[in-house]
Amino acid sequence: MLEVLYQDRWLVAINKPAGWLVHRSWLDRHEKVVVMQTLRDQLDRHVFTVHRLDRPTSGVLLLGLSSEVARRLAQQFEQHQLQKTYHALVRGWLSGADRLDYPLLEERDKIADKHASGERVLQSATTRWQSLAQVEKPVPVGRYDCVRYTLVALQPETGRKHQLRRHMAHLRHPIIGDTRHGDLRQNRAAASHFDCGRLMLHASELALTHPVTGEPLRLRAGLDRHWQNMMQQFGWQDLLPELPRDRGDSPALQHDVPGAR
Repeated sequence: MLEVLYQDRWLVAINKPAGWLVHRSWLDRHEKVVVMQTLRDQLDRHVFTVHRLDRPTSGVLLLGLSSEVARRLAQQFEQHQLQKTYHALVRGWLSGADRLDYPLLEERDKIADKHASGERVLQSATTRWQSLAQVEKPVPVGRYDCVRYTLVALQPETGRKHQLRRHMAHLRHPIIGDTRHGDLRQNRAAASHFDCGRLMLHASELALTHPVTGEPLRLRAGLDRHWQNMMQQFGWQDLLPELPRDRGDSPALQHDVPGAR
């Protein structure tokens, strides 16, 4: 069963497991386990998409229980009226905090966007980031005799495709487990030595205004087994106390293992 973080008459929020598609897609026509179908069966009612999380990303996913509520929620996303907080494990030693304003070239999918026409354009993209902890481990990778990792908090102010992955890669601190914009050798080392065999990006918190009652909502998603293991190994188990720890009974699909494709 999917973990329900919040539910009322109008909307529902879940902790999306890593490796799950939000809905059926041409990207994987044979995938039978998707959030929309599973949650519909679990709640015995229709659910409506509001926003998306990439397949390998875990964390807060918000859905409407009617098309009208979903539309209102989607408007908050489109108009940047809510705050999203992610946590990520990145390569290297990143210190401090900053706001990255770096436009991204429109990214199209070979299948989903195959009928798109015209030149791809640069799109404005801004992300706030903050370093929370750093660690060094004696694991040789390439020409280095050790690995360094940083735990970061990320708050995207825009919603471009793969924005957080691309922005961290631009800073030369790609997210561990990112098979498209990351470091393959670092991904393999993290998977084999620290059980970080997935994209280490988690949608931790979503703060918004309830579309019907007008009350503030703050939704938080717990850390799954891979995150908990990593935090324990790196001595970070006391960090992020605001995030509950997953009991380990949430289903997970491993479709983004570094080096698997």
